[in-house]
Amino acid sequence: MIMPIINVVDQQEKTHTFEAPKGSNLRTLLLDYDLSPYVPITNKLNCGGNGICATCGVLISKGEPAPKHWHDKAAKRFGYPRLSCQITIEQDITIQLIDKIIWGKRISK
Repeated sequence: MIMPIINVVDQQEKTHTFEAPKGSNLRTLLLDYDLSPYVPITNKLNCGGNGICATCGVLISKGEPAPKHWHDKAAKRFGYPRLSCQITIEQDITIQLIDKIIWGKRISK
């Protein structure tokens, strides 16, 4: 069985590559591989992957799946980050972890 290849470009522009079973959740994979989509404060303060806090956003540069969640539909339309908790892996994908702005301040690792 061929598994999709996940490429993750971190904030330092280093690419991390791994395989994942089809049907895997992107947020869960990122956390399993110690590639958190969160900034330090939202690492602990988040919705746990329920798609309501919008703190696990990532940019998708290849293999972007069709959006299903209302936030991801808006993100695709307006070009802002997609929620990793709402991405199901079905094919090869390349994503970029991003610096985020939380409560009006830019926070990075």
